[in-house]
Amino acid sequence: MKKLLALLLAWCALLGSQAVSALQVTDDRGVVVTLARPPQRIVSLLPSLTESVCELGACARLVGVDRYSNYPATVRALPQMGGGLDPNIEAIVALMPDVVLLATSSRASQRLESLGLKVVALEPKSYADVRRVLNKVGQVLAVPDAQRVWRVIDAGVSAAAQSLPARVRNTRVYFEVNRGPYAAGASSFMGETLTRLGVKNIVPAALGPFPKLSPEYVVRANPDLIMIGERDAQDLAQRPGWAGMRAMREQRICVFTPEQIDVLIRPGPRMAQAARLMAQCLLDKAP
Repeated sequence: MKKLLALLLAWCALLGSQAVSALQVTDDRGVVVTLARPPQRIVSLLPSLTESVCELGACARLVGVDRYSNYPATVRALPQMGGGLDPNIEAIVALMPDVVLLATSSRASQRLESLGLKVVALEPKSYADVRRVLNKVGQVLAVPDAQRVWRVIDAGVSAAAQSLPARVRNTRVYFEVNRGPYAAGASSFMGETLTRLGVKNIVPAALGPFPKLSPEYVVRANPDLIMIGERDAQDLAQRPGWAGMRAMREQRICVFTPEQIDVLIRPGPRMAQAARLMAQCLLDKAP
């Protein structure tokens, strides 16, 4: 009888420990994802999510990433699952992940779920999103203080803003994120960084986070300063009307390397570094 009682108690304790270790997270689709335990095999298909996993101390749990995830350097050795929006489904299944982290805009969610995989879709686009997504990733990883990372980001952006002299305030900035041209609008996380640095974005929030603009729009806005990646900066002078803009005439153009652009366009743990890059640009080039 005593042995039976002991077995029952041990079984109850086991069930209790499993219940405690099970976790739930509601992703950005509104889907409640239940995981039996904190995942030990993770595939990440969005660079900002990859960086968040690593910043939260779980880089060793990553078993595969999308082709654009390249930071920290250790993730470059991991198997690449193709593009984040349309990844290699067979390759992901073969890795037998406990969970797949991807963007809400990815077309792979339903297909992966139909094959029995757990999917958490998260896509930060603003400061509030970054804070929320860090918390969600922390939930998935069972990391108790994910908001610690957010506090470091927030403090770093504030420090970058405080480093700027009054003379750069109200500089009118155009940030081109990609050919098209696609710009960082005031409602994007990049636009929010510019606002916190005290400068004016020529692309209002009403146009959306990353609107496609006509080249004439930028000419009419006549920014004081242009921020752009070196891949897209080759033909600026040849764009109709651009040679006459103030920023072009006075060579007030910050051209960022591909590595710097990766920092600037990813809403994640390196946003304070992005703010410092923008701040240095303003110090060097603002009127």
